[in-house]
Amino acid sequence: MKITRNRIILDFASALTALFVLVTGPSTAADFPARPVQLMVAYPAGGSTDVAARIVAAIAEKQLGQTIVVVNRGGAGGQVGWTDMSRARPDGYYMGFINLPALNTVILDPERKAAFKADAFVPLINQVLDPGIIWIKADSPYKSLKDLLEAAKRAPNKISAATTGILSDDHLAILMAEEAYPGAIFRIVHLEGGAAQLTAILGGHIDVAFDNVGSVYRRVRTGELRALAVMDTRRSSFLPEVPTTPELGFPTVISNSTRGIAVPKGTPAPIIKKLEQVFKKAMEDPEHVKKMEEAGLALKIMVGEEYAKYYRELHAKAAKYTEWARSRPHK
Repeated sequence: MKITRNRIILDFASALTALFVLVTGPSTAADFPARPVQLMVAYPAGGSTDVAARIVAAIAEKQLGQTIVVVNRGGAGGQVGWTDMSRARPDGYYMGFINLPALNTVILDPERKAAFKADAFVPLINQVLDPGIIWIKADSPYKSLKDLLEAAKRAPNKISAATTGILSDDHLAILMAEEAYPGAIFRIVHLEGGAAQLTAILGGHIDVAFDNVGSVYRRVRTGELRALAVMDTRRSSFLPEVPTTPELGFPTVISNSTRGIAVPKGTPAPIIKKLEQVFKKAMEDPEHVKKMEEAGLALKIMVGEEYAKYYRELHAKAAKYTEWARSRPHK
């Protein structure tokens, strides 16, 4: 009787283990992945994050041994996609790009009522550090950054300036520019991604856009758009002829966007390690380096703890920026 009872207990335990593996999927690097994985981009297709994601996915899937499907979950300045990722099963089959500081400010802004916190994600690897840029349509009457700021000072709330989302790096950059040129006040328009900005500028609906070099450098090179300044301490190798904000007398107007890959909290450590290795190898691949350069996207690879540390430190800084933005009379 005792043997029968023990056997029943063992059989029940084995059945539970098998059910757990079936439901949650493999938890070891050796078993993973057994099917295609998803790589979420929290912005519409066509933007620079989407472009970079598709470049690295095409290379990484060869090493991963499974298809990496890029899915776009645009909405609310990235909040829709990041909410989806925070709720995804932590089994390695759903990853996503995190755009910093946009993700940080979504979490920190109480008005956004984010359903997730900073520890909802495990940062795997950073891919891009894209400097901010201030750009206009080629036939715009503004010939320089000072011309633009002076116009925003003469007619407060008249000059429309587009961002890629509320409290995005672009939004904060506009506030930095206003602070650096007292009296200048833009009419801020929040759009969903770089593609929407381009449509609005070319259509004559918006006067100026604050975005990132990778989104528009090609059109600047062709003359379709005109860049007024790169918001960095050094000139961009993609647009070496465009002056930096410090060169133009605005040393405090420094902005960039970093973009990397994260997984939901609770993802097994062996799977995290495997994904880190796969994407690091993919990002260092000459094909990836070449395609990123052609896309105007500057690489900044940070892996594991280095990236996690950057994430934590930026989150602390973003707390100050978010409060600053919310307290401004013109948001």
